[in-house]
Amino acid sequence: MVRSILLVGALVAALASSGCADATDREKSAGTGAALGAGAGAVMGAIAGNTLMGAALGAGAGLLGGLYVNQQEEKNEKSYQDGYEAGQQTQ
Repeated sequence: MVRSILLVGALVAALASSGCADATDREKSAGTGAALGAGAGAVMGAIAGNTLMGAALGAGAGLLGGLYVNQQEEKNEKSYQDGYEAGQQTQ
């Protein structure tokens, strides 16, 4: 069981650290969410008896969570820019 956790942890770390230099913010958020979800899922899966299934489910949930967080950040940025531009026009 410990070996499975270490294997999944190493895999998640390798995937999370590779190829992010030219990724968009959305891709980075999705990757971070998937990596964190896979790690948490692997731990929960190990406790329940199926590390890989837990990692896979956690990665999927983390991916969706990362995309949702990015969507909210983009909305906040757009609202800020709209307000800033409206303020500049009134001056």
